[in-house]
Amino acid sequence: MTVRVLLADDQPLVRAALQMVIADAPDLDLAGEAGSGADAVRMAEEAGPDVVVMDIRMPGMDGIEATRLITEGCGAQVLVLTTFDDDEYVHGALRAGASGFLVKDMALDDILAAIRVVAAGEALIAPRVTRRLIEEFAGRPAPGPRPRQATGLTEREAEVLTLVGRGLSNAEIAAELFISAATVKTYVTRLLAKLGARDRVRLVIIAYETGLVSPTG
Repeated sequence: MTVRVLLADDQPLVRAALQMVIADAPDLDLAGEAGSGADAVRMAEEAGPDVVVMDIRMPGMDGIEATRLITEGCGAQVLVLTTFDDDEYVHGALRAGASGFLVKDMALDDILAAIRVVAAGEALIAPRVTRRLIEEFAGRPAPGPRPRQATGLTEREAEVLTLVGRGLSNAEIAAELFISAATVKTYVTRLLAKLGARDRVRLVIIAYETGLVSPTG
């Protein structure tokens, strides 16, 4: 299956670099390029990408508002481009529905791998900066109603949710619990449905907010 990718960044050089590596990847297809948040929203509606790689700081509509409109509209997964000093922006993007985060100085091959992972819905992209941001985010009160609590879970489901919250991949969870990766995937799917979470990022947040995982581990 080919993953259609929309690039949203106001820096042409960033878009050009990503465009070149996407063109060389047989399983990825460039759905379009946008230089602003407003253009990203419009192109996402028109092109129907699977993943939008979204810069945060753009003229006019920023990446946070564009992320909210895209995730509420066409439902594409959004990967946010960030730097180490963008904490406040990333918290906003996470609230807006972003599914993962990319650091701009990552190797291009790692960015392609991140796109594939998020498109598949298999894992949270959790480099050191992202894990730190999620921990800080989870400790802050959300504006408005609290998310659904982790009630009605079986003991095993709670164990899986805890390990997801710690940033473990399906394979790592399988090794920890002595079950197969396919079984872990089934549990994750159940957790998404039971907790009303759209993706794995939301499961991580719920694990922190319900106290299954603490910022100190």
